[in-house]
Amino acid sequence: MRFDDNFFKKVEKKTKINKNTIIDLATKLQQGNLKDEKSIREVINTLASMTGKNVSKEKADKIVDTIVNDKVPKGVDKMF
Repeated sequence: MRFDDNFFKKVEKKTKINKNTIIDLATKLQQGNLKDEKSIREVINTLASMTGKNVSKEKADKIVDTIVNDKVPKGVDKMF
């Protein structure tokens, strides 16, 4: 899927996160090993920093466990 600059401008306006940061994170996700705890923690920290949110160690541990152990729902309908 390809996104044009208009899409990124809308995202940046809403989130204050620029196109390059989004692309860098997407690249890290594509190239990273999502079974590697260190890679997942880097993504969590990057997202927390980008959004200005604080992620506790307990919450980060839970996210890591969910991803590493394939507990992520496979469809949106199973998330809620």
